[in-house]
Amino acid sequence: MRKDKKQVIGDEIGDEQIKLFLDFEPVDATSPSLHKLVKAYRGLRIDDFERFLTFFVEAGYDVNGKDEHGNDFVALIKDQRNAPDYIELIEKIRG
Repeated sequence: MRKDKKQVIGDEIGDEQIKLFLDFEPVDATSPSLHKLVKAYRGLRIDDFERFLTFFVEAGYDVNGKDEHGNDFVALIKDQRNAPDYIELIEKIRG
């Protein structure tokens, strides 16, 4: 690949596709907010996840949601390779 060409992996996705991650519901005691965050984290690239967070907050979901063990989103992903960029976005939303 030429140095002046940016590699693009996957197609751009639209807002409606990103908003579909708001539809996921947990099957256990995990808060719906946390479940939606984890699904979006697993399914979206960082730029798309950032757009998702806008829709997430506008819909009234809580970035501090916890699972049945008291873990929030940051606690669940903090040891993963790509986590720092996602955690930075969550911390920015939290203020």
